[in-house]
Amino acid sequence: RVFSSSLPRLVREFVAQNNTSQIKHVIQILSQEFALSQHPHSRKGGLIGLAACSIALGKDSGLYLKELIEPVLTCFNDADSRLRYYACEALYNIVKVARGSVLPHFNVLFDGLSKLAADPDPNVKSGSELLDRLLKDIVTESNQFDLVGFIPLLRERIYSNNQYARQFIISWILVLESVPDINLLDYLPEILDGLFQILGDNSKEIRKMCEVALGEFLKEIKKNPSSVKFAEMANILVIHCQAADDLIQLTAMCWMREFIQLAGRVMLPYSSGILTAVLPCLSYDDRKKNIKEVANVCNQSLMKLVIPEDDEMDEAKQSVTLLAETNSEEPISKPEAAPSGESLSAWLGIAVLSQLFSILCSSERIQVTLNLDGIVQVLDCHLHDTSIGMMTRIAVLKWLYHLYIKTPRKMFRHTDSLFPILLRTLSDESDEVILKDLEVLAEIASSPAGQTEGYGPSEAAEPRSGQVELHVPIRNSQLSSSGT
Repeated sequence: RVFSSSLPRLVREFVAQNNTSQIKHVIQILSQEFALSQHPHSRKGGLIGLAACSIALGKDSGLYLKELIEPVLTCFNDADSRLRYYACEALYNIVKVARGSVLPHFNVLFDGLSKLAADPDPNVKSGSELLDRLLKDIVTESNQFDLVGFIPLLRERIYSNNQYARQFIISWILVLESVPDINLLDYLPEILDGLFQILGDNSKEIRKMCEVALGEFLKEIKKNPSSVKFAEMANILVIHCQAADDLIQLTAMCWMREFIQLAGRVMLPYSSGILTAVLPCLSYDDRKKNIKEVANVCNQSLMKLVIPEDDEMDEAKQSVTLLAETNSEEPISKPEAAPSGESLSAWLGIAVLSQLFSILCSSERIQVTLNLDGIVQVLDCHLHDTSIGMMTRIAVLKWLYHLYIKTPRKMFRHTDSLFPILLRTLSDESDEVILKDLEVLAEIASSPAGQTEGYGPSEAAEPRSGQVELHVPIRNSQLSSSGT
């Protein structure tokens, strides 16, 4: 008691004398001999002493924060709940004095607080919440917060299954979202999956908090789509669009709708996954009407992204690649004298094709290439699945018809494998399905891409093994007059 009462005066004297070695010595004694002692009363005295020392140091406490904080955080794990409470109290006083100087130690403070948020003792929880609010105030008013260093810890902690820990995590995400100088959206791909998992929590309060957090992120995405990493989050949404929990599925589907509309063709490489998630929802009954409606918008928006140029992209790229290889030993350079006549045409042609090659082979162009094989595989699987609903079967056939219209050359590579199931679908119990199936078969039969001369040079010169000419057992005129 005598030591604790004289401690502030002693520390202030050392500060006045700028005697840093003695200050460190005092903190070391408080830490090693008291706060980390085997005896509970000594640990309590050490915690009180460290808080008193911090108060006496005032603004200079920032120079000794590591030494002050570490022993207190160790006591967060004490088996005695009273000591855990004293540790909260001590750290509150240390942080209150140091304010912004504690930010370099934010991760260890956050880590300790995230564990205390789930503490079974109500007094400890109350003390940790007080410290938590203080730390949030400091982060909000500072522009020195290290978000890059914090994200790995947030990504780890967001997968906690404890309700209180989850509530703690979401509360911090909401705070960070509200700070103008902190751009949490850049790191959304790293925490989005965890957010959707928290959305399925049993607590209504936590689900609501998570809904709010996701809503704020979606507002930011709509406000500034050019800086959003859509591609990095596409597969996360695909997974949660198939969730058993209705709230998770609806929220993920709403996000997917916005992603397709905002990102456009950036989403094309993920089409097969999106269709896997969306198509079954089209047959939902009125109990899941909201999900069905959003899924339908996703399906229609995705279909519109497929354009006739997708039918030519691979062939154009291949032709230009061959040209580049042929001329690889003769790099294009500006001639000393301007070429004329045929040589000028040849020179300009090579230059233009070389430029085209650069555009086609750029990473951005490759990124939005249509993965037709994957899409067809998904559509084929859904047609073979006898358990799927009528609206899903109709949507699959609409997709096939659309692909045969937009990308006929590429689609005819899949005709051999699709034809048997298309014929089998003619015996479907639904007239709507049969009519849509007839449309697809009519398009296959009438499309010039199905003729030998309709294939590109590479296909004509080197026909695929096993390729056969298909004969539709119904006349084109009959098919065309079947209606839609």
